[in-house]
Amino acid sequence: MDTAVDDYRVDRQAEQPVRLELWCETAGMVPQLVRIGEELGVACFSGGGFDGLADKHDAAVRAREGGLKTVVLHFGDYDPSGEHLFNALAEDVIAFAEAAGAEVEFERLAVTPEQIATYKLPTAPPNATDRRSFSGTATTQAEALPPHILAAIVREGIEARRDPLTHRRMLEREEAERRAIRERLGGGRPAAE
Repeated sequence: MDTAVDDYRVDRQAEQPVRLELWCETAGMVPQLVRIGEELGVACFSGGGFDGLADKHDAAVRAREGGLKTVVLHFGDYDPSGEHLFNALAEDVIAFAEAAGAEVEFERLAVTPEQIATYKLPTAPPNATDRRSFSGTATTQAEALPPHILAAIVREGIEARRDPLTHRRMLEREEAERRAIRERLGGGRPAAE
């Protein structure tokens, strides 16, 4: 029972100026993004799961139900496929959201040309058989970002769009509600000996 009480969470995005979602093109990065996102109250989705129109529509429905502008913070490869996926996701989800009366904005948090230079990430030439347009001259996989750098990018991206006082109030409310649940259940954990 104590574990269930410990797992209790309020909506940590309540009363924030925007609702946030993390989306990742690369399935291998999702577990790390989920861990960081859960701590901060932000859901993470694999971009690979948004290839179908039904999934894109579902994202627009979530945006409408959230009642606020939704900002999607996206992580993907810096290559023709990554740019195409990002643009297609953004275009389709934004169109569905507008039709549903919701507002969605996409922002690419990683990988960017600036990050490639700053963190000296490994690059490779674009695949010669990929004919999609691409703004770069070299490609970089999202997995090239070291985990601690990825975590910092995620945290900075979320915190830049979050009111810290509101977030602190939600955490305090969450803890107060946990205490109240424990009291109603008969005190919860025994006192430490």
